[in-house]
Amino acid sequence: MSLKPDDIREIMALLEGSSFDELTLETGGEKLTLRRGSPVARADYAPSQAPTATQAAPAPAKSGPTAAAASTDPNVTDVPAPLLGDFYWAPKPGAEPFVTVGQKVEPDTVVGIIEVMKLMNSIRAGVAGVVEEVCAPNGRLVEYGQVLMRVRTGA
Repeated sequence: MSLKPDDIREIMALLEGSSFDELTLETGGEKLTLRRGSPVARADYAPSQAPTATQAAPAPAKSGPTAAAASTDPNVTDVPAPLLGDFYWAPKPGAEPFVTVGQKVEPDTVVGIIEVMKLMNSIRAGVAGVVEEVCAPNGRLVEYGQVLMRVRTGA
């Protein structure tokens, strides 16, 4: 298995969205080390066939705002992204969305999925109430803590 530049960029984005300062990944005779500490993360990538190689990959481009402004209404709760990845409203293209504005949700209601490195992670509302606003665009990169949607919890 060989890591492609897109794989390295995706791993770098995951590191940027985490609280870790360094990541070392070893797989199939390859070793990838990423460290924070500069505006552009440095990637040391050494395939087993080469003694030592260094490859610098650019930081991933951010798409859209990193978070919607926090709601000032005490009866509205923001549902934040629990991790960095691509956010989807529906289980597959063309399918009905998990939730729509005006729909009642419970804490365990799945409101979307976030894809990280080909793994789909179900996102639950975490609160009971009515969906007031969907803030994150479908199929776009969301960052850790970014507001995905707002739920009105009180009357």
